[in-house]
Amino acid sequence: MISPDAPVRRRRPDWAGRNYSLLTASAVVTNLGSHGALIAAAFAVLESGGDGGDVGLVAAARTLPLVVFLLIGGALADRLPRHRVMVAANALNCVSQGAFAVLVLAGDPQLWQMMLLTALGGTGHAFFSPAAEGMLMSSVTGEQASRAFAVFRMAMQGAALGGAALGGAMVAAIGPGWVLAADAAAFAVAGALRSFLDVSHIPARAPGGGMLSDLREGWQEFSSRPWLWGIVVQFSIANAVVGAADAVYGPLVARDHLGGAGPWGLALGFFGAGTVAGALLMTRWKPRRLLLWGTLCVFPLALPSAALAIPASVTVLCAVMFLTGVTLEVFGVSWMTALHQEIPEDKLSRVAAYDWFGSVAMVPLATALAGPAESAFGRSNALWGCATLVVVVTAAVLCVPDVRNLTRRTKPVARSAPERDSADAERPVGGLG
Repeated sequence: MISPDAPVRRRRPDWAGRNYSLLTASAVVTNLGSHGALIAAAFAVLESGGDGGDVGLVAAARTLPLVVFLLIGGALADRLPRHRVMVAANALNCVSQGAFAVLVLAGDPQLWQMMLLTALGGTGHAFFSPAAEGMLMSSVTGEQASRAFAVFRMAMQGAALGGAALGGAMVAAIGPGWVLAADAAAFAVAGALRSFLDVSHIPARAPGGGMLSDLREGWQEFSSRPWLWGIVVQFSIANAVVGAADAVYGPLVARDHLGGAGPWGLALGFFGAGTVAGALLMTRWKPRRLLLWGTLCVFPLALPSAALAIPASVTVLCAVMFLTGVTLEVFGVSWMTALHQEIPEDKLSRVAAYDWFGSVAMVPLATALAGPAESAFGRSNALWGCATLVVVVTAAVLCVPDVRNLTRRTKPVARSAPERDSADAERPVGGLG
């Protein structure tokens, strides 16, 4: 017989409260579906008679509304209950992907139809991402926040890696239409999970002066912190050139020098494995100078472009991609911890929207210019240019004193406590006294 005074074994850590667990589970579901759907969408275009340019148009149709609506999505997520914004966005993604699946399964989808449905999916993502980031950051507190973010990112990256592998196999076995249908179902399941999120711990927000006023407040919060806008500018350039290298030059180098799509897919798989390993590392390592170590770990982002410029062997490329994945996750967890620590809870989604906007705004332009740059300078020189830009902007952001000096706080800025499970009502969440 168990003594009533015996300690009860918890099924999850103190810092993994109900909201955090729901957010992690739903993120795993959507990442499994979405990364397979990216492959399925490309093959749906090709099987309908399209070419590489058409695949690029469909991809651009997703990115454009993401850029256009991100800031509005961030303001809305700080004005309304975030979980409602997330569920509504998931519903839009479910409907758009379901319609895309029906279109493909029925046969003879038109390019404009696929672009329209993909654009709806990008719109949903624009409203979802700032709300999701704000919700995640408000679900954890205390010294274990960094570990919570690392575990969350490890689960997401693992699901993304598995989703891409599973999606590729399913496209080959049953066709892209059914993979798109599975993604629609994944959004439905994730939306149902997110509907159970509890926002009672978040203080009611006072009525503001309207959407423009909310955007101005978010901009003031963003622009008043040099470490914040400096790193966002850094990544607006780094993400653009790396996105062009991965989307345009990588497949071409693989075709001409590495043996085709198989080795390139293997290299991308090693990158995904590296992100999982990096997140696992960050569950244990807590660097005191968050942004200094995080930014130093961005320098290896130049290595894949350099390896493609040589071009290096498949073995070297895979090793480089794995290392890059590890170091980028060190930055990713450090960045989320800094935002959680420094940004007021009621402005988290707006700041996240400016962060996302800066990260994706230049990607379509860089991708569009990749071809002309190759024609003008040659592929190898263009890739060396990508690597050089990553190094230059990363070195430049280290000149910002706050990037070098911002430190992890033992006791973060006071914010509303995250939700408690009914079984945890007698103890503080996160193990803080």
